[in-house]
Amino acid sequence: MKKKIIIGVVAVIIGIAILAGIRIYKAVMKPNVVVGEPKEFSLYIPTGADFEQVKDSLYSHGLIANPDSFEWWARRRDYPDHVKPGRYVLRNGMNNRQLCNILNGGLQTPVKVTFNNMRDIPMLAGRIAEQIEADSMSIVSYLDDATVLSELGFNWLTIPAMFLPNTYEFYWNTSAAQFVDKMKKEYDKYWTPERLNKAKELYLSPVQVSILASIVDKETNKTDEMPRIAGVYLNRYRNNWLLQADPTLVFAVGDFSLKRVLNVHKEVDSPYNTYKYPGLPPGPICIPSLASINAVLNAEKHNYYYFCAKDDFSGYHVFAKTLTEHNRNAERYHRKLKNIQ
Repeated sequence: MKKKIIIGVVAVIIGIAILAGIRIYKAVMKPNVVVGEPKEFSLYIPTGADFEQVKDSLYSHGLIANPDSFEWWARRRDYPDHVKPGRYVLRNGMNNRQLCNILNGGLQTPVKVTFNNMRDIPMLAGRIAEQIEADSMSIVSYLDDATVLSELGFNWLTIPAMFLPNTYEFYWNTSAAQFVDKMKKEYDKYWTPERLNKAKELYLSPVQVSILASIVDKETNKTDEMPRIAGVYLNRYRNNWLLQADPTLVFAVGDFSLKRVLNVHKEVDSPYNTYKYPGLPPGPICIPSLASINAVLNAEKHNYYYFCAKDDFSGYHVFAKTLTEHNRNAERYHRKLKNIQ
């Protein structure tokens, strides 16, 4: 009799345990993540954050329907001691197990990092800092290190050439060093043997291609015209002419709001003054676009040495082989400009 009672008690205990387990299992497996339209939420966990900060972020956005069941499961999975930084995309209807698997496993969703039309490294750093965890100061400081620049094969004046405007995938918690390292790999990947050979045929290094491309970029925003303008500057460069590129004067003066270059600007003493100093400037005057780099590598072969804005104000240019012809074109443009003012 006593034995039957013991068996009965054990059976009851087991039954209760099973029921409790079922309830817990249902609570864990029950959808617990609540996200409104578009039914996805990007949770950003900063480097160094702890479990309390993760909870604060989740709860402040109203993402967890049952905090108790989430915290119970998170502790069961030892997540509080293994918080991993990054960007995690949470989807509506996730249960605690799915949520903790993502967080505990560090299963980030990469961010798409895009940059273009960047004037210099500080501007680039500011743009990148809007898209990844690294702040702009950390990026600028990292690139201000002479040892780092030397290892990359650049200096402070030429380093803008290493950054190729495009869209890239990064983990959100990417550091300044990791960002720069990825950009160097993309740069090396871009300069294929074919492109290197094209640069060599122009008697230019990859950095010199980028320097010239930066000038082309500032001369026109018409991609189809870039190869012709690149051809003009290559003709001047090969024949030891002064490049006389107005955009380099704007860079030398440092006034990027300057709309018109005057004779006084041509007297500024700067290695970027291509009216005063022969050859290419010591570094890019902006971070050149892929279109302008491609335009230099595939520059038009022609006998043009001059160009000025077209008098139809289309943004395109008219090209000339002689100074006399160029002066006529320029006069025609200024006459039209005066008539509409």
